Amino acid sequence: MKYMTTAEIREKYLQFFEAKGCKRMPSSSLIPDDPSLLLTSAGMVQFKPYFLHVKELDPQYTGTTTVQKCVRTNDIDIIGTTGRHLSFFEMLGNFSFGAYFKKEMCAWAYEFSTEVLELPKERLYFTVYLDDDETIEIWKSLGVPEDHITRLGEDDNFWRAGPTGPCGPCSEIYFDQGPDFEGEKPGDDGDRFLEYWNCVFTQFDGQEDGTLAPLPTKNIDTGMGLERMAAIMQGVQSNYETDVMRDLISVGERLSGKVYKQDAASDLSLRIIADHSRSVSFMIADGILPSNEGRGYVLRRLLRRAVLHGHKLGIEGPFLGACFEEIIKLMGHVYPEVIDNRELVERVILSEEERFGATLRQGQAYLADALADMAPGSVLDGKAAFTLHDTYGFPVELTEEICAESGISIDRAGFEANMEQQRNRARAANTKDAEAAWSTFGGVYADLLKQNGPTEFVGYGALESAAKVVALVKDGALAASLSEGDEGDVVLDVTPFYAEMGGEVGDTGVISCEGARVEVLDTRAPEKGLVCHKVKVASGEIAAGAQVTASVDGLRRARITRNHTATHLLHAALREVLGDHVNQAGSYVGPDRLRFDFTHFSAVSPDEIKRIEARTNEIVMQAIPTTIYETSLDEARASGVTGLFGEKYGEVVRVVEAGAFSRELCGGCHVGNTSEIGLVKIVGESSVGANVRRIEAVTSFAALEYLNSCEEQLKAVADQLKAQPFEAAERVAVSLKALKELQAEAKRSKQSAAADGVAGLLEQVRETAAGYPVVVGIVEGADSSSMRNAWDILRSRMERPGAVVLAGESGGKPVLLAAGTDEAVAAGFDAGAIIKAISSAIKGGGGGKASMAQAGGKDASGLDEALSQARAMLGL
Repeated sequence: MKYMTTAEIREKYLQFFEAKGCKRMPSSSLIPDDPSLLLTSAGMVQFKPYFLHVKELDPQYTGTTTVQKCVRTNDIDIIGTTGRHLSFFEMLGNFSFGAYFKKEMCAWAYEFSTEVLELPKERLYFTVYLDDDETIEIWKSLGVPEDHITRLGEDDNFWRAGPTGPCGPCSEIYFDQGPDFEGEKPGDDGDRFLEYWNCVFTQFDGQEDGTLAPLPTKNIDTGMGLERMAAIMQGVQSNYETDVMRDLISVGERLSGKVYKQDAASDLSLRIIADHSRSVSFMIADGILPSNEGRGYVLRRLLRRAVLHGHKLGIEGPFLGACFEEIIKLMGHVYPEVIDNRELVERVILSEEERFGATLRQGQAYLADALADMAPGSVLDGKAAFTLHDTYGFPVELTEEICAESGISIDRAGFEANMEQQRNRARAANTKDAEAAWSTFGGVYADLLKQNGPTEFVGYGALESAAKVVALVKDGALAASLSEGDEGDVVLDVTPFYAEMGGEVGDTGVISCEGARVEVLDTRAPEKGLVCHKVKVASGEIAAGAQVTASVDGLRRARITRNHTATHLLHAALREVLGDHVNQAGSYVGPDRLRFDFTHFSAVSPDEIKRIEARTNEIVMQAIPTTIYETSLDEARASGVTGLFGEKYGEVVRVVEAGAFSRELCGGCHVGNTSEIGLVKIVGESSVGANVRRIEAVTSFAALEYLNSCEEQLKAVADQLKAQPFEAAERVAVSLKALKELQAEAKRSKQSAAADGVAGLLEQVRETAAGYPVVVGIVEGADSSSMRNAWDILRSRMERPGAVVLAGESGGKPVLLAAGTDEAVAAGFDAGAIIKAISSAIKGGGGGKASMAQAGGKDASGLDEALSQARAMLGL
C-alpha cells in the first residue's frame, strides 16, 4: 500500500464524491442545531432536515460530502488506553436524500477503497444487518467473497443519530491488520479487524415510542473515520501514531522531557493530552465555554483531565496553549474557525488552566491522604468525593479515575446526596423573605389551573382591563372573600398584569370594584399559564366572582420595559464587542435597574465597557422601532434569532427585534421604540462564577439620578480641594504624589532612627565559648519584620560573622528572633533549637532553621526571662 498523509486522504475523499455529483459542504458546529443532542457526534447531524425533506438539496447535486469535526465522550474513561478511541475525530461522509441508495453506495465505497486508496481486496471484510440479503448480494456482485461477509445484530449494524430521527440498517467495511493483532472476526473486541467505513441506509424516522416510520425517500449516510484510515495508510498500529496525532504527542514530549513508547504511564498521559487538546480547542472555537453543566461541563472535564495528566508528566504551569498552536498549524487550513477565534481559545484555556492548577496539588494531596490507608477494593466516602468537587474543582469522574488506578471505587450515592444538600442550601440562601407568602405554590394553584384553565394575558397592548375574580387564596387555601387589611392572592380570568418571568419582575397596581380597592404588590405564575396577583386589601371587601377593573402601575411598567429592551441591546453589544461566545446566563429586569449575566472568560476591561455602552446608546439614539411577532421555533432558529435553544420552547415563539441589531426570543414587555429608553449607563461589572460575568446598568430616570449623584460627589471632592470639578482629578493626583513623598520621607526617618537604636546593641556583643560573637538584647517597638531588619543591620556592622537573639514587642504582642551566619552555625549555633526552648517564656511557639527562627507569643512580660534562658544556652 502507498503512504498517504491525513490531509491527502481527506482531500482525495472529498474530491472523489464531488466527482460523483455530491456537493462539498463545510463541517457544521460542534453545537448541534438539535436539542436532543449535546454535541455533534456524527456527520449526518446537520443533514437531518434534508433526510426529513424539511429542506431540499439543489437538484443539480446527487448528494453532499463533508469532513465533519466530532466530539464523543461516552467512552472517555478508555481514551488513550487503546489505539482506536478518541474524544475528537474527523468523520468523512457522503449523503444522499433519495438520489442514490445501496447499489451505488456500495460500488463507490468499494471503488474508493480499492482504486483510490489501493487497499488490498483480500484484506477487506464486510458486515451487514441481520436480514439485509440485498446488501450481501450487492457486495458479492462486486467481487467480495462470501466468507468475507458477516451478519451482525442491531447493536452493531443498525445506526441511529439519537433517540429519535433518521436511522436505518448499515453495512461496515473492515481492514484486516493481520495476525499480529488480537481478534478473530469483524465486530469483535480485538484490533485485528479495524472498522473504517460505515454505510448507513437511512430509510426510517425513529419515533419516541420506538416505532420506525418510513422516511419519504431512501437515503444514504456514510462515515469514514479519518484517523483510522490514516493509521491504515500510514502502516501504524494506532490512531495516536498517525501524522497529526504524533505531532501533538511530540508537543507533550517537548514540554515534559518524556519520550513516547518508553513508559506505559507516560504514554497514556501523552495520548490523553494530544486527544483532549483537540477537543478542547475546537469546542471553545465553536463558542462552548467551561461550566458546571451541559456541554460546558464536558469541556471542563476534558480540559481538567488533560491538565491532570500534564501534571503527572511533570509539566509545570499552563501548557495547553502550546498544543493549540500545533493544532492551528495542522488543522487551521481545514477549520478556519480555530484561527478566527484564536484569542478566545487561548484566553479560555489559560484561564481554566490557571484556575484548576491553583488547586490541583492541594486536591491531589487531599485525595492521597484519603486513600493512604485504603486497600484495593475499598470505597471512598461520598463526602470526600464531594469535598474534592466542591473545594478543589475535581469533577467526580476525575476522582473516580484516580481512585480506579488504586483499585478503589467511590460512594457515588453518597456524593450525590452531598450535592443535593448543597443545592438545598443554595436554594434556601436565595429565598427572599418577600417570597415566603408564595411558598404554597402547587396544590390549590394546580387545581385552579385544571378547573379554570390558563389566565388570559392582555398586558402587551393594554394596562387596564375588565376582569372577573376566578378565585381568592388566603393562607394557602381558597377563600370566599378578602376584607380590608387582608393579604392573599387574586386569580382573574383576564389580566393586564405581567407575571414575573424570564428575569422581568411582576407588575404592581390596583384591582378595584364597587366598594373595594385592592393593592397588587406583586404578580407571579405559580403554575405555567396561571397568573396570581399578590394583594393587600386597602379598603372594602372583594369576593370571588366579583367583576373588577385591573389597572397596572403604568409609570413602573414603563421603567421596566425600558430596562428590558436595554437588556436586549446590551446583549447584542456584548456579542459585538466581546464575541459571539457571549450568551445569556441569567438576568434581572426591574423598574430601578437591570442586571445581565453572560458567559465570558475574563473581566470586561474599562475600554470594552465604554465601547459596549457607546454602541448601546448609539442604537437608543437611532430611534429604532421595535418589532414583535410570533413564528415557529424552527423558523426562528433558522433565521439566526438569539435564544437559549436548549430551553423548552413551544412550537410558536415570540420574537423581539430592534432593527437588525437585536433579535431575541422573549415573552417580556418592551418599548415601542429604542428612543424611549433615553440613556443606558453601565454602573458595574463583576464575576458571578467561573466564566460568567455580570453587567449592571440603569436607564432613563434612574440613569439621570445616577449621573446627578456622581456629579454631586465630584463637586464635593472639588470643594474640598478648592478646585473646579473638571480640575479635581489633576488636583487629587498632585496631592497623592505629595503624600507619597511625605510617607517615604517618614519611613526613611523611622528606619534611620531604628538603625541608630539597633546599632546601640553592638555595645552588648559577647564572645561565646565556641569563638563567635553574639548579641542578645531587646529591639524597642519591633514587630517580626523589624526584627529581621535589625538582624540585617547587626550582621553588616559586626566585626566578625556572628549571631543574635533578639526580643521585641509591638502592640502588646511579643516576638523573638534568633539568627546566625553560616560561620556561627558551623560553630554550633542553632537558632531553631534556641527559639523552641525559650518561646514558652512568652506563652508562644515558633520555629525555623539553624540559621534563622522566629516565635510569637501572648505574654510580653516574659521577654526578659526568654533572653536570660538564651544567654544560659549560649554560655554567656
